[in-house]
Amino acid sequence: MFIGVDAPDFNLDLERDLKAAGIKTVHFVCPSIWAWRPERVEKIGNSVNHVLCIFPFEVDLLKRHGIAATYVGHPLASVIAMVPDRAAARAALGLGVDDTVVAILPGSRKSEIQQLARTFLAAAALIKQARPAIKFLIPALPALQAQIIQAVQAAGMGESVQIVAGQSHKVLAACDVTLIASGTATLEAALFKRPMVIAYKVNWLSYLIMKPKQLQPWIGLPNILCREFVVPELLQSEATPHALADAVLQWLDAPQKVAALQQRFTALHTELQRDTPRLATDAIEKILQS
Repeated sequence: MFIGVDAPDFNLDLERDLKAAGIKTVHFVCPSIWAWRPERVEKIGNSVNHVLCIFPFEVDLLKRHGIAATYVGHPLASVIAMVPDRAAARAALGLGVDDTVVAILPGSRKSEIQQLARTFLAAAALIKQARPAIKFLIPALPALQAQIIQAVQAAGMGESVQIVAGQSHKVLAACDVTLIASGTATLEAALFKRPMVIAYKVNWLSYLIMKPKQLQPWIGLPNILCREFVVPELLQSEATPHALADAVLQWLDAPQKVAALQQRFTALHTELQRDTPRLATDAIEKILQS
């Protein structure tokens, strides 16, 4: 048996050749055919004997195309505590219990930092004008830290933004709200039960190519999983500093709305939290025995 972990552009081709040679193939993490490139489902069917899915709705989708699949839960849901220790995270980051904290996560790729960091920091400056005591945190991967520092200095926010080396989970546990780039980090923020404003920008040509291929009205994972806009998404020209700042401030001014969102995210966390190693092992054992 061969078990391919994610990386579909590489693994599906390899799995297709191995399957043709009589080797059983399992793919862990269903490609996002429900969001982009639905034509890839045919390639999945030709390449794998079984898919281990991290989102519950993916099993029925694959089965409609004759592809065997098992829902095994999302690994992050078992890593992140159901009730995050906010006080401990704040203490570790040197924050006070009563501080109002905004986490800024402009992405994990250089291109995302280029497209979003300055806009996010301009939004932070506007938030700071409205609430002078507010504190901002940016968790930065080592490879992106210099780029983020440059963006912070260019925005004139050097004294207002605390840049943290890594530790994105600690930052999300500590914050009151996050301004965040679309991606897996939005699911992490949801599992930490944090309100968020999701934004994304790409160059205009990429957007023109991608937009017609979008299969759902949402791009943020929390909204996709909840099947509605539970948190705002501001994309492309809508992602202006003023719009982002207003959306963040609305969360800070709406404690009842935040409490309702936290209940929704707790239910989502419960749905995604499964014994992933055992469920995956049981599925693999059945395939080996078949």
